[in-house]
Amino acid sequence: MPDKFCSLSELLGQVKGALEKGLPDHFWVIGEIMELHEKRHCYLELIEKSEEDDSLLARVRATIWASRFSMIRPYFEASTGTSLKSGIKILCKDSVEFHPQYGLSLIITDIDPSYTLGDLARKKQVVILRLRKEGVWDMNRELPFPAVPQRLAVSSSESAAGYEDFIKSLEQNSHGFHFYCTLFPSLMQGDEAPGSIMAAMEQIYEAESEFDCVLIIRGGGSKADLESFNHYELAYFITQFPLPVITGIGHERDESVADMVAFHGLKTPTAVAEFLIDQLLAFEFRLSALQDRLSALVNARVQKDRS
Repeated sequence: MPDKFCSLSELLGQVKGALEKGLPDHFWVIGEIMELHEKRHCYLELIEKSEEDDSLLARVRATIWASRFSMIRPYFEASTGTSLKSGIKILCKDSVEFHPQYGLSLIITDIDPSYTLGDLARKKQVVILRLRKEGVWDMNRELPFPAVPQRLAVSSSESAAGYEDFIKSLEQNSHGFHFYCTLFPSLMQGDEAPGSIMAAMEQIYEAESEFDCVLIIRGGGSKADLESFNHYELAYFITQFPLPVITGIGHERDESVADMVAFHGLKTPTAVAEFLIDQLLAFEFRLSALQDRLSALVNARVQKDRS
């Protein structure tokens, strides 16, 4: 048996003391949120991945105490338009804490929203460049649009205020045009929204011949909700769809990738309804013009035959 030895708690106590003496009071650290749980305090798991192969390089637990979280969260959300959630990168101010029973963790005292905002913009640009490189960017816009778009397949949430506004605008149009809408319910926000919308569009595809176009509509919401519509798989799915897709996602200032690749991207569900009404009105004008021309030709022929 060695002459000198110590207990585990003594060793870890020495580690704790060495860390406290040897490290600065705080660091600014970049990490990706892997998990986040709120139970008065906010508990996170931060990770770092390799840019080359996405392998895990580092992982650590972190905590934002309730007193700080009540200030950090609203400022972060107001600045970035997105919530603190898994999958986003943050630049946070941390102090290192080591506990003999629970190990090493970080105590987050501040988060710089400008870093996350830049990272979200970078991810959006990556999706745009990927779709362009794959040659699918313009595919849905190159589809022919029906002259009389009345049979409408709608991907939306039945309880969404935007969907109700859309239906009301169609039903109360001043020209008396009739539209036939079939709702394919789907989630319009959150991490599950892209998959839910694609599942709804799969159902539409199975009955493709019954519809003139597809509408993806939702009401207003936070800018955070818009991130679902920058999803690569959803945008790619839209480019490949055999029917024209029209979006009315409900953001006046921001344009999502889904808006960009759709046949026509409009700001609100009401704007989508107005667009469809205008299409029928334009067709009615063309018919009226043809009728007037035909009537003039017939009258001219009758006059010629009488002379």
